[in-house]
Amino acid sequence: MQLTLEADYAVRIVSVLCMENGRADAKAISEKAYVSLRFALKILRKLVSADLVESFKGTQGGYILKKDPKDINLRQVIEAIEGTYYFSRCLSPDGICNRGMSGICCYQRAFGEISDLVRDRLEQYTFADLLASQDKIKGAADESNEIRELAL
Repeated sequence: MQLTLEADYAVRIVSVLCMENGRADAKAISEKAYVSLRFALKILRKLVSADLVESFKGTQGGYILKKDPKDINLRQVIEAIEGTYYFSRCLSPDGICNRGMSGICCYQRAFGEISDLVRDRLEQYTFADLLASQDKIKGAADESNEIRELAL
C-alpha cells in the first residue's frame, strides 16, 4: 500500500504553507513543493474545502493556513484528499462484504483495528513536530558535512 500521489503532494503543499510567513501564491507553492501548478490548484481547492487552508482572490491573493501547524496533522491532510482512511474497502460506509459476512467477518474486524491504528498514528504527527524534526535532521547533516570537510 502506498499513499496516493495527490495525498503525498498535499502533505508537501501544507509543509510549504507552514514555512511561509503569510500568504503565498499558487505558483510559488507549486514550485517549492515540486508539484505542477495545475495539480497544486486542484489540491489547494480540496484543502480549502477541508477548512485547512484559506484562499484569497485578486492581485494580493494567495493561500494561507487557517490553523497553526501544531494544530494540523497528517490524518487531516491525507483525509482531506482521500476521504476517511480504511485499510479495506469492506469497511467503508458503502462497502459490501462480498462474502456476505459483514459485521461477523474476522478479517473485517482485524482490518478495522488496523484502520483505527493507522488513523490514530497519523493524528499524532503534527506539521509543527514534523518540521521541527526535519530541522534537527538537517542540522545534524550540516554538522556532519562540516566535520567531514574539516577532516579533508
